[in-house]
Amino acid sequence: MPAIKGPGIFLAQFMGDEAPFNSLESIATWAASLGYKGIQVPTTDNRIFDLERAANSQEYCDEVMAICAKAGVEITELSTHLQGQLVAVHPAYDELFDNFAPEALRGKPAQRTEWAIEQMKWAAKASQRLGLTAHATFSGAFLWHLAYPWPQRPAGLVEQGFAELAKRWLPILDAFDDAGVDVCYEIHPGEDLHDGASFELFLAAVNNHPRANILFDPSHFVLQQLDYLAFIDLYHERIKMFHVKDAEFNPNGRSGVYGGYQDWKERPGRFRSLGDGQVDFNGIFSKLTQYGFEGWAILEWECCLKDSNQGAAEGAPFIAKHIITPAGRAFDDFAGASSDEQRNRRILGL
Repeated sequence: MPAIKGPGIFLAQFMGDEAPFNSLESIATWAASLGYKGIQVPTTDNRIFDLERAANSQEYCDEVMAICAKAGVEITELSTHLQGQLVAVHPAYDELFDNFAPEALRGKPAQRTEWAIEQMKWAAKASQRLGLTAHATFSGAFLWHLAYPWPQRPAGLVEQGFAELAKRWLPILDAFDDAGVDVCYEIHPGEDLHDGASFELFLAAVNNHPRANILFDPSHFVLQQLDYLAFIDLYHERIKMFHVKDAEFNPNGRSGVYGGYQDWKERPGRFRSLGDGQVDFNGIFSKLTQYGFEGWAILEWECCLKDSNQGAAEGAPFIAKHIITPAGRAFDDFAGASSDEQRNRRILGL
């Protein structure tokens, strides 16, 4: 069986205007200094990574890979979480999600959607040029505001919503198929793909497209009170990416899963730094190893209590400790004996 690769780190929560977080060279060197072997790279900040240039220039991609190699890391995947979100936006969210688009497209939802689709196709080509096999993104949502059925949803509404979502994503999935890259949707509240059942609806709508896959992040399942270990049993064939992120859920007499509109510190469900929450990472790494997961274990740091630098420093050794070296032989081989059909028949009394 293959071993999970890692540790890796998702850079989105660390990029900024100050060194070492404002250039690819410096942030890659910083990550390597903490013990990370891979970096998952967002594509929204040209100081770190120029997506359009990468889609159109092998020379630029070679330069990027050389910078990472010199620093001591490799790119694990690219991320278009923000662009993927804009592939499908309900009008109620236009004002909020406009921040994810270039300023010239704000207030222009149709043009914003076209821009997002173009960005996704660039990501397919850029991933191919970088020799990557998986890509991280969000699905966007038409139905999230209807998650709780009150008033009841009209018959056919859900199916129509997923049909439109599939219509927008199928050309993108085909572009990724041409590039030989899996699209890994982070299963996440706020997206139409937020649990196993909704992923199944999408998968059916895109005709079980082979590039429609999963970014597994257990923290979002803790906050939904979903069995994340059973999720691996059900969907392991589609899990192509793994965010190592912790969370806790502590219900009380005032609020529960929905959080009561409270800030993160006051919510029953909170994201935590690795080891500070309730996620059973021993169980997760065991399940993924059992099913032959070949991807990276990527730290996504989000915590309402602990500083990001401390979370990053603690993350690499935490992940390294949990990566399992698959057994090369059965533990009871020492008691084995030679076998042939006639000996087996004698043992069976035949």
